[in-house]
Amino acid sequence: MTQETLSFSIVVPVKNEADNIAYLVGAIGTACANQSFEAVFVDDGSTDATAENLKTLIIQHSWLRVLQHSKSAGQSAAVHSGVLAAHAPLICTLDGDGQNPPSEIPNLLAALLAENCDPDLGLVAGQRVGRSDTLSKKVASRMANAIRKSLLRDGTRDSGCGLKAFRRDAFLALPYFNHMHRYLPALFHASGWKIAHCDVSHAERHAGRSNYSNFQRALVGIYDLIGVVWLIKRSKGVRATEVQVKN
Repeated sequence: MTQETLSFSIVVPVKNEADNIAYLVGAIGTACANQSFEAVFVDDGSTDATAENLKTLIIQHSWLRVLQHSKSAGQSAAVHSGVLAAHAPLICTLDGDGQNPPSEIPNLLAALLAENCDPDLGLVAGQRVGRSDTLSKKVASRMANAIRKSLLRDGTRDSGCGLKAFRRDAFLALPYFNHMHRYLPALFHASGWKIAHCDVSHAERHAGRSNYSNFQRALVGIYDLIGVVWLIKRSKGVRATEVQVKN
């Protein structure tokens, strides 16, 4: 399949999600039935049976592709690897733990796939409603999002949601750095793109446990936020468009 024949690519970063893989692949197939798409799962150095389970599923689903990192490089690196390998001009991302329902994929992509799509729309960011998380995680997330929103002013109340849809070329033009996936609305906005928001549902973790603690998220969040604020302040918010001349 080539970029010309696919409408969108789904990129799913996974690490030690062996018990979630079959469920997630099946749910993606159901949500995107009869559509021209591919799903690129990026195994970020898993040490469980994630890789083996994915190899089994490749045989069953022609639209499934799998990439493997030789060692864990983090979620942003996995997303970046997946987008680089993707064939379609539009990308949809979701987390590999089953908490981002694949049934939301069509809703997220609707604006970017519309015939009258705004050519300046670069990103549609999911915003979770009815979150199925522990109280401590909800509180930590609300605090982090409030701080990010006040400093970045990107109009996004939930930048940590894994469900996002965006233009592949626009994403690849962004500066790459670790944990960048948490700041995509601000980065797209700073690069001159319009962003839209879509309320999405949120489910309990299908199986397993999170690879990160609230404390770990807080530590990297403070460091990254300072860097992103610095980066955005130095961005001109201008992007180039090719001049078209009619004969």
